[in-house]
Amino acid sequence: MTLNELHTGDSAIITRIRGRGAFRTRLTEMGFIRGKNIKVVKSAPLKDPVEYRILDSNISLRRSEASLVEVVTEKDYQPVRPIGPGKISDALQR
Repeated sequence: MTLNELHTGDSAIITRIRGRGAFRTRLTEMGFIRGKNIKVVKSAPLKDPVEYRILDSNISLRRSEASLVEVVTEKDYQPVRPIGPGKISDALQR
């Protein structure tokens, strides 16, 4: 699921940022980091841009930008747990 699929009031956990270069760096600097909670605050009247709440800040993104942020709903989120010393969980290898 991607960030642009969420509706006003929905919350999710960031799982991945697609994209490269300056775009990805910009999002990371604004707090779009794997494992962080994000909430849809509101959409503009013509549905673009959309305002999100992350790390106590409100950030607006175009839907095309939000489509590059992969998320999982809070109820479906399962944090990665280590399975032993020196081993990587299958979830990290995907």
